Formats: sequence, structure tokens, C-alpha cells
Amino acid sequence: MSWTIGNVTTSDFSENIEQPAVSQESEPLPTRGDEQTVQPHERQPKKGELPAGRPEKTQFDDGLDYPRIGNLSFRRGTLTPNQEKIWEDNWDTYGKVLSDEVIDVEEWFGRKGPTIVEIGCGTGTSTVAMAPQEPDHNIIAVELYRPGLAKLLSATVRNEVSNIRMVRGDGVEVLQRMIEPESLAGVRLFFPDPWPKARHHKRRIVQSGTLRLISSRLKPGGIFHAATDHADYAEWIEELREVEPTLEPIAWPWPESPLLLDRPTTKFEARGLNLDHDIHEFIWRKKEA
Repeated sequence: MSWTIGNVTTSDFSENIEQPAVSQESEPLPTRGDEQTVQPHERQPKKGELPAGRPEKTQFDDGLDYPRIGNLSFRRGTLTPNQEKIWEDNWDTYGKVLSDEVIDVEEWFGRKGPTIVEIGCGTGTSTVAMAPQEPDHNIIAVELYRPGLAKLLSATVRNEVSNIRMVRGDGVEVLQRMIEPESLAGVRLFFPDPWPKARHHKRRIVQSGTLRLISSRLKPGGIFHAATDHADYAEWIEELREVEPTLEPIAWPWPESPLLLDRPTTKFEARGLNLDHDIHEFIWRKKEA
């Protein structure tokens, strides 16, 4: 069965969006005045490196809202020598960079099994803690920030967790371009950036279009689980609870859930709890056709 989400094409950011910056991790190319100019196609990219320049962004033509992110920039962060070695030795096995190649889950994991995509895994604390509790599930963690992925990769290798793989890229783009429709048992989104200023709300990942996209990638009965400790973002999500007709909101807690819903308390979450922030959990189940 083939699915279409509106009429979509892959193109550059529209002109009214800020120009993305080149990743700080990209090596600068010599300028035109240098004696030996190296063309972009002549430089061997580093493992897990994002392409330099303006990233492609899918343009959805379905009348729904999608996150509008401008500059592509990263907090400064370096890897330890041990993380660098683990990255060099293991990235080709565990990692991929955003592309237009649909992931062959069975080939990548070496087995069939229910698959979960975690969007914005950060440093992977929840990912690496939950994966051993779901040994029959294939976990694909998505994150832009290389040091975060390096920490997850190091923990995955060190603890010999065999059911985690990683994609470096934007979560919406990974879902749209690399995940087969109706192939997922679950999607997770834990503590996304709340973009608290009103003028930045369009950057929040939970939008009507994102919910439509997530639903299209879930199998019937598949689960979308989101969590936030930001009160205003929780209200934003609550207003979108029933906007996607193919997703059925489920009350928390849900003991009968076919997917593991218990998360470990991360340092980030603990800081929020110390500040008396409430944790808001949201669950949806994709309706049967």
C-alpha cells in the first residue's frame, strides 16, 4: 500500500526563512583566492558528517502546519578521545546520515521485529536504558547533535546493546524521507525543545502536519508517546490532541499499552522536577483502518 501526504517535493528552504549556517563541525573549504582550491566533491566527508551548505527541506502541500526551522547550528561540543575512537570504529555499523534512502530495517538490524523511532534522543539516556527492556524491538534514535549521538554510541557499544541504531538528521525529514509508511510500532518524542517565545512557536516539532506524518509511518495500532515538562508546551500539545483524525488519544497511565511507556528519569528531567515542573505524558494510538 502506498501513502501520500499531500503533494510533497524536496527543495531548499523558502526565501523567507533564515539561511541555515554551515555546521560548526564541517571543515571550511579554501576560498577562491587560495592557491589550491578544493572543490566540495573532492573532500572526503567525515563519518557522520552532515552535508555542508543549505540543507534540503521537504515542502508539504497539504494545508497543515510543520516545524519551520531556520539556521542549522549546534552548541559547541567536542568528543573525548575515547568517544572519537568509538565513533570511528562503530559509526558505519550503527549510524546513518539523513538521505533519501529508505531504511531497510531488516538488513540494518539483521532481523525482523517491531521498530520504534525516537525523535531527538539527545544523549540517549532514555534510549539506552529502555532498549534492553525491549529486546525484540528495533530502536532507531534520531538526533542532529553529534556529541549527543557520540555519548549514545559509546553507551551502546560499552553495554553491548544490540538493538539500537542511529540517524543523524532532523526528525521530520528522517520520518518523511527514510522511514517506510506504515512500518513502525511506535514513535517517541521525549522533552523536545519548547521554543517558549511566542514568535518561535512555529518551530515546535508538535504541529498538525507532524502528527499526520507520524501517523502515516505508524502501523495500525502503533503508538506515539510524547513527554514534556514545559507547561505552555503541554497546553499547546493538548490543543492538538484530536487534530489528527487517524490518531486516537489514550489517557495516561495506560497499563495495557503494547509499547513500553516507563521512562528512566534523566538528569534533564530531574532538574525539572527539582524546579517543581510537572511531567506531562501524551499517548496516541493509530486507529485501525
